[in-house]
Amino acid sequence: MKKNNYLLPLALVFSLFFLWAISSNLLPTMIRQLMKTCELNAFEASFTETAYWLAYFIFPIPIAMFMKRYSYKSGIIFGLLLAACGGFLFFPAAILKEYWAYLCIFFVIATGMCFLETAANPYVTALGDQETAPRRLNLAQSFNGLGAFISAMFLSKLVLSGNHYTRDTLPADFSGGWEGYIQMETDSMKLPYLILGLLLVVIAIVFVFSKLPKIKEGDTVEGTNEKEGKLINFSVLKRSHLRWGVIAQFFYNGGQTAINSLFLVYCCTYAGFEENTATTFFGLYMLAFLSGRWIGTLLMIKFRPQDMLLVYALVNVALCGVIVCCGGTVGLYAMLAVSFFMSIMYPTQFSLALKGLGSNTKSGSAFLVMAIVGNACLPQLTAYIMQLNQNIYYIAYIIPMICFLFCAYYGWKGYKIVD
Repeated sequence: MKKNNYLLPLALVFSLFFLWAISSNLLPTMIRQLMKTCELNAFEASFTETAYWLAYFIFPIPIAMFMKRYSYKSGIIFGLLLAACGGFLFFPAAILKEYWAYLCIFFVIATGMCFLETAANPYVTALGDQETAPRRLNLAQSFNGLGAFISAMFLSKLVLSGNHYTRDTLPADFSGGWEGYIQMETDSMKLPYLILGLLLVVIAIVFVFSKLPKIKEGDTVEGTNEKEGKLINFSVLKRSHLRWGVIAQFFYNGGQTAINSLFLVYCCTYAGFEENTATTFFGLYMLAFLSGRWIGTLLMIKFRPQDMLLVYALVNVALCGVIVCCGGTVGLYAMLAVSFFMSIMYPTQFSLALKGLGSNTKSGSAFLVMAIVGNACLPQLTAYIMQLNQNIYYIAYIIPMICFLFCAYYGWKGYKIVD
């Protein structure tokens, strides 16, 4: 397929960035909601993130092997349908009302989304000029920011009722008593995932009937019979720019999710906001992220991606320092600024790490997606520190501050191809 015919395939793949953003950015809302429906504290509820992101550690290598044997398209369609099945499982889960059931559902949804992410990121970098790959991936990730904004500003309001009762504070005349309250809060979680599941099925059908160009990586074309080649190449980690990219992605993802996942808890528990106000701030937080993606993509026309990564990461180190020192409302506004400067980090690191990998691109992509396992441990560490230090809860944000230092190093030296 000629380069000028890449527009439709890119548009379809861009939609995937939008979809998995909706899924992953519903997690902070679900953490807040599960604290109510399952009577959990913030640390216990944070394992929602663990269940979701653990799939990103387990499955990228099998997924990369699957797509190398077949194609990106096959992986995308399977992932869309698997994630849709996970969304529909919220209906039986609403009957069970057990925390373990929700953890299993998030794991299933994440596995499907892992197919999309393992396919879409390298596909966008390969579909066009390699020199403009970071800018192209940032443009694609802008749709990720749009999905995050819609999830935070609108879908969160479908879930959170604004009520947060305990067994002791529930009004005596509440219809159905405590069981009625829990059932009402549980049922509110179904609609967003029904919408997401139906959307995933529709997009899967569109992909089935669409023709996507097969990508040549090095001397290999995807989907060809490669009996003599490796389905996954671990030796690619000998490339230092990829290895440092995996490390940077681990810390970036962990730092970002530590802030994201606890944002609503921070607003409601520590900044003293009502849930409706907190979800509005969460929407503004994601709007800052979306704005950062669009502005960052434009700035990359003039500035080198690695230079922008270095500057943005250092700014976020300073902003996290403000949160650690001040907390409260000042810390909240600092988080809005952090969101803006986080925006370009993931796609920029991803595209720089894949540069020059050739036929090992799928393997490199698998390891980079596995690095998202940072989401499954660093947010929990942050929540644990917050839980232990209720009076100086804001000290927990030293964890994301350290994470952004690793991103800064990658933008300074780690990105360089030296082997």
